[in-house]
Amino acid sequence: MPDDLPRIETERTDQGLRALPLGQWTAGQLSVRRVWRRVQSALGGAGSVADWDLRGVQALDHLGALTLWDHWGRQWPAALQASDDQRALLERVAAYPPSAPSSPSPSLAQRLDELGVGVIGAALQVRDFITLMGQLLLDFLRLLAAPQRGPWRDFSGHLYRIGAQALPITALVGFLIGVVLAYLMSQVLRQFGAETYIVNILGLALIRELGPLLAAVLIAGRSGSAITAQIGVMRVTEELDALRVLGIPAGFRLVLPRAMALAIAMPLLSVWTTLASLIGGMLAADITLGITPAYFYEALPKAVPLPNLTLACAKAVVFGVSIALIGCHYGLRVKPNTESLGQGTTASVVASITAVILIDALFAVLFKSVGMSG
Repeated sequence: MPDDLPRIETERTDQGLRALPLGQWTAGQLSVRRVWRRVQSALGGAGSVADWDLRGVQALDHLGALTLWDHWGRQWPAALQASDDQRALLERVAAYPPSAPSSPSPSLAQRLDELGVGVIGAALQVRDFITLMGQLLLDFLRLLAAPQRGPWRDFSGHLYRIGAQALPITALVGFLIGVVLAYLMSQVLRQFGAETYIVNILGLALIRELGPLLAAVLIAGRSGSAITAQIGVMRVTEELDALRVLGIPAGFRLVLPRAMALAIAMPLLSVWTTLASLIGGMLAADITLGITPAYFYEALPKAVPLPNLTLACAKAVVFGVSIALIGCHYGLRVKPNTESLGQGTTASVVASITAVILIDALFAVLFKSVGMSG
């Protein structure tokens, strides 16, 4: 063993065992993991030795003195032989023992500082989102000017994944929602003898509100998270940097085809989900109230005017573009690490669903008289 490595030897005296630390008890030596483990093992072997002789130590700094002081139980051993410098260093360690860092409550200035940082972060996110919206508009104008150079292959792929592959889950959820609504409303309408009004309630609720909203929430959780994850992985694998180096605009090749695919797929999925919901409600109404599908089919156009369907499709277009923009926004903000990728995907889903509900409430207020006169 090299002479400068910290170690402990023992010798037997008339009073018992004496511990003899040797080598350099410094931070440079003790910071090496294998040396530290060996020192801890040697201190454990020294046990409760009460006689210590530090005069054989080649070098002793604060970390070495603190290690010995902790081993002694933060009190002086029964017998200690040391040089004046070593004893002065040990006394300094004993006079100022390290304490656990306190966590004082933040002051008012610190709270205001944190609030300011949060507000600035939110403002930067709003700025980046508005920039992304403007870039999407410019890219769409560029596509109109030169449609032959558009990213049509990316658009068709996203349209298939976002639209066609979402048909089963949206139909299943819509059908079950229709069954549940019809069953619950039938219990109430039967009490008042107003069974036929289930057509009005189901038709208006599903066509105008629940159909587009259900489809948008499902797509936000299914496709919005996928968009964020795809672009986030491109950030982690530095593909976005490669696109920038090659001079390929990320907005034209990544944001535009996804926004177009969602803008076209969402109205179709909304109508599909509404149809599945109406079929479920029709079957439940037939079973619980005896309202036949033929009567349902005949009374529905009179109960729900066509402008309701137009409003629902318009809402669905806005839902689709919003989900695409939010997914791309959080995907482009992902940092090159997996933790940021997970956080961005989660934030994207939450923000998309929240935006869908807020937009739906805004449409309900602004167009409250559309389709209600009939």
